[in-house]
Amino acid sequence: MDDDSIPFGDAAPEVLYEGEWLRMVRRGHWESCERTHGKDGLAVLVIAVTPDDDVLFVEQYRIPLGARTIEMPAGLVGDDFDADTLESAARRELIEETGWEAGRIDVLLMGPTSSGMSNERIAFARARDLRRVGDGGGVADENITVHAVPRATAPAWLMRKYAEGYELDLKLWAGLWMIEYNPDGSKA
Repeated sequence: MDDDSIPFGDAAPEVLYEGEWLRMVRRGHWESCERTHGKDGLAVLVIAVTPDDDVLFVEQYRIPLGARTIEMPAGLVGDDFDADTLESAARRELIEETGWEAGRIDVLLMGPTSSGMSNERIAFARARDLRRVGDGGGVADENITVHAVPRATAPAWLMRKYAEGYELDLKLWAGLWMIEYNPDGSKA
């Protein structure tokens, strides 16, 4: 498909609403949201396993869902400073949210989170050679609870949390798979 056949591809958006963090726009008849912080709606999710083979999950209350969620550590790229990269954002978010520092970060894959609704894209980053440097818990009012769950039982633990009423980020299962595999299916 060439660019001429893509409806509204080059159309300037009509801004319907702009808040501190989000902007709602219309292109033709299509309404969508755009992030106003960071770099072009880019976020990073960190896949992290401790030296004891525990997967790091974070729990926090998410106002849009009205519920507590279980997620992997994640955050916006460019939220704190313009020179932020996928790797530096992954390092920062891992420390802020979990208290673990990565010796190495491998950026694996990037794609849209909800392509029909938002310009947000998320990159999966695998953290290696972790060492504990703090307590985590997030910044400001995030109130993050860190869970270090044995990798062998992580899927069952997640399903118990789901049965308890927690919302589970579906990217968790992609993250669990990418502990052992690269996006092309080769061993990590």
